[in-house]
Amino acid sequence: MSRIGIIGAGAWGTSLASVLQRAGNDIVLQAHEAETVDSINVDHINGPFLPGVLLDPKIYSTTKLDEATNADAVLLVTPAQHLRAVCEKAAPGWSDDVPAIICTKGIEQNSYALMSEVVAATLPRKPMAVLSGPTFAIEVARDLPTAVALACNDEALGKILMEYMNSRHFRIYRSGDVVGAQIGGAVKNVIAMACGIVEGRGLGENARSALVTRGLAEMIRLGVAKG
Repeated sequence: MSRIGIIGAGAWGTSLASVLQRAGNDIVLQAHEAETVDSINVDHINGPFLPGVLLDPKIYSTTKLDEATNADAVLLVTPAQHLRAVCEKAAPGWSDDVPAIICTKGIEQNSYALMSEVVAATLPRKPMAVLSGPTFAIEVARDLPTAVALACNDEALGKILMEYMNSRHFRIYRSGDVVGAQIGGAVKNVIAMACGIVEGRGLGENARSALVTRGLAEMIRLGVAKG
């Protein structure tokens, strides 16, 4: 049985805690708010962020970063614009041989850094991977079928991490494209919002199709430019 730390107890972090606990791991879920910790440990529900989903009593929550980083692997599920500060704070208690799995989608403001670049700058010796895919937190928490990609430059590490996380209804496919996984995960949300604007203004299916087509082309160009 592996011990998995999760930093960030929002809806997505809590859903990952639930699915990874079902996969047979011991889970330590770090939350910023004491209210969230109490809700998870006492009531076995994340009332502030994922109400209505009962959590296994074996999921343990804490506000302490060093409890979450004392693990076989650590998932980073904090908001993109807070990831740098969280990594800097967690670094002293985080062993260099414990890999980071980046589950945060986004690009850092001002620096335009990908999340892997933020982790590389703040945890420079840390092995890392990126978990990304088309997911809704509530469906993962309810154990509905979901498929995601785990992007990792180290094939051996990727296989180990997949063993930790794969389960019957949470299927992971390995990828070597760390940059592409992050660009796709972040930019798709921009395209989705633009599609909503097209729909709201009644501009029609042709406009939406053109938007998606050009959006994908720009996504590819951005991915190539980022390496």
